[in-house]
Amino acid sequence: MNKLGFMEPNFFKVTHSYPSSIISCIHNAPPHGAAEVSRITSLVNESTTSTRVLKDVHLSTQLLDGFLDLAEDNTSKDLETCGVLGAFLKEGTYYVTTLIIPKQDSTSSTCQAFNEEEIFAIQNEQSLFPVGWIHTHPSQSCFMSSVDLHTQYSYQVMVPEAVAIVMAPTDTSRSYGYFRLSDPDGMKIVRECQETGFHTHSEPLNGASIYEDCSNIYLNPNLRLEIFDLRH
Repeated sequence: MNKLGFMEPNFFKVTHSYPSSIISCIHNAPPHGAAEVSRITSLVNESTTSTRVLKDVHLSTQLLDGFLDLAEDNTSKDLETCGVLGAFLKEGTYYVTTLIIPKQDSTSSTCQAFNEEEIFAIQNEQSLFPVGWIHTHPSQSCFMSSVDLHTQYSYQVMVPEAVAIVMAPTDTSRSYGYFRLSDPDGMKIVRECQETGFHTHSEPLNGASIYEDCSNIYLNPNLRLEIFDLRH
């Protein structure tokens, strides 16, 4: 067991079609049979205004701590870190089995991935759906900035179930959140917004929020998590 409370990962090289090899690590599922799957309810805003019926999304219980461990160096320097979630679809449920940490440029309030063809190559080779993303707010609270909303739109317009996970380790009131744009209200506002950078958005006329907590997220200790860190 490591300091995060789960099994030490096994590291190995994975060769792809682009020049550099990738460091990949596997976190194995708990060895003692199937464990209970838990729905995320404590942080969910049950008064959601979204009308779309969504498929359930299962996340590995090792995802959040594993990501924070990989982001630790950046977090200590007040730099954001981002990652992409890859899932397979089985019997109407998405199972997130892959976390991809792309090459990225970071500041204390932004994180921009580059060489995105490396992300697409892994997704294509493993037939994964891009069901969302995860990023840190190293010194800010747990919320979705205007830039985050536009990033989330790019995922959610492809996969309606896409989730934005925000990790805010210094926020003592809420250290993480599972968010999505409200649909159709928030999706419409961001789709029609032509601004870039940090800016304000108008709120939906019906009084709804532009984004909301996800209500379809489950933590599944039986999932095997594979992490590709492309930064090295």
